[in-house]
Amino acid sequence: MIGITAYGVCLPYYRIKRETIFQAMGWFNPGLGGLPAGEKAVANHDEDSLTMAVAAGMDCLVDADRADVNALFLASTTLPYKERSNGAIASTALNLAVETRTAEFSGALKAGTTALISALTDKDPGLKMVCASDCRLGKAGGSHEALFGDAAVAFALGRDNVIASFEGYHSLSSDFADTRRIDGDQFVRSWEERWIREQGYFKSVPLVIQGLLAKCELGMSDLAKVIFPPWGARDHGALAKKLGLAKGQIQDSLAGSVGNSGTAHPLLMLAAALEQCLPGDRILVAGYGSGSEAVLFQVTDAIKDCKTLNKVQRNLNYKQEMDSYTKYLSFKGMLPKEIGIRGEEIAATSLSLAWRERDAVLRLAGGKCTACGTPQFPRERICINPECGAVDRMEDYAFSSRGGRLFTYTADHLTFSEDPPALYGIVDFDGGGRYWFDLTDCRLDSLEVGQPVQMTFRRKYQDKARGLYAYFWKAMPFKD
Repeated sequence: MIGITAYGVCLPYYRIKRETIFQAMGWFNPGLGGLPAGEKAVANHDEDSLTMAVAAGMDCLVDADRADVNALFLASTTLPYKERSNGAIASTALNLAVETRTAEFSGALKAGTTALISALTDKDPGLKMVCASDCRLGKAGGSHEALFGDAAVAFALGRDNVIASFEGYHSLSSDFADTRRIDGDQFVRSWEERWIREQGYFKSVPLVIQGLLAKCELGMSDLAKVIFPPWGARDHGALAKKLGLAKGQIQDSLAGSVGNSGTAHPLLMLAAALEQCLPGDRILVAGYGSGSEAVLFQVTDAIKDCKTLNKVQRNLNYKQEMDSYTKYLSFKGMLPKEIGIRGEEIAATSLSLAWRERDAVLRLAGGKCTACGTPQFPRERICINPECGAVDRMEDYAFSSRGGRLFTYTADHLTFSEDPPALYGIVDFDGGGRYWFDLTDCRLDSLEVGQPVQMTFRRKYQDKARGLYAYFWKAMPFKD
């Protein structure tokens, strides 16, 4: 039996209410006032689809052993690199073995379910990880801007301790041009919404669901939860009615709290369903975009032994309202602004140096003295313990998955920051080790000495002149 053994979730810290967007852009498009109330998740200025995928993967590895993972499948339509392996960066940041096979899925919003099916039907033994993540952009004043949200989710798939067994799948592919982007497009384009809804969404999703039920010799009443992503403002409820679903079978679309998160969204809804279902419940999850795909799972008794089953709710609860529309535009790169000479100056990135220091930069790997057991970052030849001082006795030691405490912190109002003031702090790691990091996903007045923190993989800067993104680790308050 193969199926889901663990899952992880990443929702950004910031949320913006649709009312805030309407107050800023309602003069231009009064129709925004007719959209449902609620909010959407907004990636921080140092987040992108890659960093969020890593964060979801880290959350998944709380309940899975990274040593067992032999393949990483990454799905997104908004990955930062077009010709460099985003999967290899993610695999390294997740501290997976160098032998881990990576693959990337893109080009359609159903890429998340495509990656899930590919991992479930893969014949190689071992644990597979699927990460789906998206940060899509809609033009200012359009419905896409109000409806698109940012999120990531990860699943570990294997044969041991399965919490939801894989029962079957059905897939449909068609060149139905609903949304699209080409090279150079910053924003998602689409055709007339009613046409997409009537000819695409309302036809493709029911067809794939019916096809899967026929394959598995089941009826709609045999399903505890039916999952499909929202499309427009009110399309999710209309499609549920068209499918004849009972109220209890309809999984919350999360459109009012997250927005539509693209490739990640049906899998995010699947994670939320796992937190609610009981052993024996069947869950059908469908993805939509350039066709449709549906996957069937059945919850097992092992769900009772899962260490953490509140990850979606925990992420929903840890948030900060973004009450400034101009701040939203700035974070999304849609508002050129005066950043000063400190912000404009970006030193050339040495790719050869980045390769030599890749373990420290991407894995946050330091050293641990085999003579006295003292960990340290960065790794040096000589042990920093004054009572030891052993030379060349260091073994590899990763800090990225270790929590810590904030020893001290400061706010810098002079240096450039997309979200001023710039916050820095010294972290004492659990088990030993100390280093200073940028602090993120927090406010100055929320920090205090001694509070628990965790590490998070973030984008350090973008070197547009050379086509490079630089990544490193930051500290953030621990999500309770």
